[in-house]
Amino acid sequence: MRMIVTTAVIIGAVGVGYTAGHAIPAAAADEHVNHTLGATASMPGFQQSAAIPASATTAAERIAKSPRHAEWVAVKVNATDSVMAWVVYPERKDKAPVVIAIHENTGINTWTRSVADQLAADGFIGIAPDLTTMKRTGDLKADPTADAGRAAIGAITPDMGNAMIDAVAKYGMGLPAALPKYGIVGFCWGGGRSFLHAAHAPGLGASVVYYGSPPTPEQQAAIKAPVLGLYGGNDARINATIPATDSSMKRLGKAYEYVIFEAAGHGFLRGQDQNGANQKAAEEAWPKTIAFFRAKLGK
Repeated sequence: MRMIVTTAVIIGAVGVGYTAGHAIPAAAADEHVNHTLGATASMPGFQQSAAIPASATTAAERIAKSPRHAEWVAVKVNATDSVMAWVVYPERKDKAPVVIAIHENTGINTWTRSVADQLAADGFIGIAPDLTTMKRTGDLKADPTADAGRAAIGAITPDMGNAMIDAVAKYGMGLPAALPKYGIVGFCWGGGRSFLHAAHAPGLGASVVYYGSPPTPEQQAAIKAPVLGLYGGNDARINATIPATDSSMKRLGKAYEYVIFEAAGHGFLRGQDQNGANQKAAEEAWPKTIAFFRAKLGK
């Protein structure tokens, strides 16, 4: 019988493994979240924290009320292609590092844009690119349907994804208000992309992976940036990859630390209003995210 550890908070790093905890059958774990969380009502009594990104159900209101300047831009990837990106500026008098937020497996949406807004609230230039831009039609500023987003995601090769992120990073760091430093954070599919991008981009300053799959050990060998992984305890599909990832990153001498939040599901940040465990995980994970970026990129 497979088991998963359910200690309240489990932290791993180079040289550090799982802490002791009790175990439950893996069958009780949530294999994958339904990414249509925006259609689900919040749990009774949910109070949205202003210090972390919005939930799926409060994202539109958060964006509408944001005092920060935000705009869509078309970022050139090559001679013929561009990627749409939502750019949000912090309210500060000095230049800011750039943090790129990579969407889930249904494509960019209002929630992803609200993450960029929260990054700006925390002092960074937040950029949320739509990596499905070249694989879908219609109004590229509108949220795609889940099916359209997944279909577009399926057509994106790793090289295409890295080329788009490279272009967005170059654009972001070239802004007059930006410092020449950038980090990346991704969620679900985007978490995997943010981990893989660390293996691709030697100039990356930091990568934060929310419940995303790791690159192969061969790809990990090229990683130069520190990586922080944030995972829900009830996510056996993803968490099954953590011990091997921790071992290989340690063997390669790479900076990798992770936290597993007890009883939280896959997609807990977006679905923070679905249950108490998700809410607690979100309220603990986001401050760790910002502290990590500030330590690696500057304030």
